[in-house]
Amino acid sequence: MGDSIPIGGEGGEGEPGEPGSGGSQMSTTKFVHEGAAIDYTPGADIPAGTVVVQGELVGTTRVDLKANQLGSLAVQGVFDFPKATGAGSALTVGSLAYWDAANKVATKTATGNKLIGKVVRNTVDADTIVRIRMSQ
Repeated sequence: MGDSIPIGGEGGEGEPGEPGSGGSQMSTTKFVHEGAAIDYTPGADIPAGTVVVQGELVGTTRVDLKANQLGSLAVQGVFDFPKATGAGSALTVGSLAYWDAANKVATKTATGNKLIGKVVRNTVDADTIVRIRMSQ
């Protein structure tokens, strides 16, 4: 933990600072944390269980968050999400699940929706909840 990991190769030919050149301007990364949750500061109060989409990243609040105060979004773990219902909406274990932000439900429809993760419990069309292992 906390170790810097160099990016690029182990020396070689090329200009200083180029990846793989071993030059003096090699970039490094620094481990920050495991990544099960990420920092998030909402613009308005939001309750626990709210799904938040930021670009391609889908997270959920685990506790109530206050406006303009640093909190976090869970981006890993197993969560029960509201599920789309109706004919053909059943999800099976191992299938990909997507967040339909317009309808605020998980669905198997990828088009226009954001990936949440994989289903870990089979559902039927009438189910209103689906259990998903989040993965980004």
